[in-house]
Amino acid sequence: MSTDENNPSGDPSCKRCGSALQMGPRKKAVSSNPLVLHGRHFGRTVFALCNYPALLTSGILRLEESQDLLIEDFPADIRREHRVFMELLDSYPGLLDRLTSGEEEDIIHVGEMLGKGASGARGDDTKTLKSAVIEWLVPRGQVVIPPLSRNIKSDRGFNHEVTGALLCPAGLDWSNVETKESLKSGETAVRGDQWPIFLYAGYVYNPEDPWKGLLRSDILVYVRFSLSSSSVFSRTDTVTDSENFYHSILDLLEDPYESEEVGELMMWWTRRVFPNSSSSQRSISKNSALSKIREKRAALQSTVTN
Repeated sequence: MSTDENNPSGDPSCKRCGSALQMGPRKKAVSSNPLVLHGRHFGRTVFALCNYPALLTSGILRLEESQDLLIEDFPADIRREHRVFMELLDSYPGLLDRLTSGEEEDIIHVGEMLGKGASGARGDDTKTLKSAVIEWLVPRGQVVIPPLSRNIKSDRGFNHEVTGALLCPAGLDWSNVETKESLKSGETAVRGDQWPIFLYAGYVYNPEDPWKGLLRSDILVYVRFSLSSSSVFSRTDTVTDSENFYHSILDLLEDPYESEEVGELMMWWTRRVFPNSSSSQRSISKNSALSKIREKRAALQSTVTN
């Protein structure tokens, strides 16, 4: 499991928890601290890479400043940060009162607990994927050649033919010997906004239509770390450049000029996760409460129309 600046330091009990989290398959105790538990949830569902003490401290200051300034007046990165801060407040009842009524040390403590939960969840997820991802690299029934270790990652990344091909930035040709060697040696440094080919459906990138197949592959974001040779997940890792990678994806998805393509992408994922979700495929049970509501609404609309 990884550690980062969000983890509290100097707490022996926390150190023992950290050691336990690294002990193989043994079932580990999960903290009952509600802030830690919420951090696990928030880090998985809302925002993955976050410095919670800084998020809370800056957020409180902006709330005071917003009396004189509109949030729209801030730069895009600050607006995103404030949105995440507000979503955190909305998702945890009483958090705002706790932050505004406490001292700075209290805010830092709350942030550290949330960060501990998010970091723990991230560590659990990446640890699980480290082994599972091997099963996804080749079609069922086939094996990865040469074999990959399930517990050691040094043979992954650009050091392996299969993982290297998947991590190769879209637009570069992994089959080109010079390109491959340059990526292996690190001579070609891959930035986070140089998205790997595995983000595309069928691992095919069309430079004339870069939206085609984007984010529609079978293996995605956390898998990028699992495929890499990095042994520890860190938001500041310069090799995987995970933070830049994460934000570059968000930049695209939140760009209002890309809203049509993003809407189509969200629809694609909805159908992928819930294949029977299309309203045209769902019939309403006769005499159900929903059917009665629909009948009443139709009758009211008919009355208004006439």
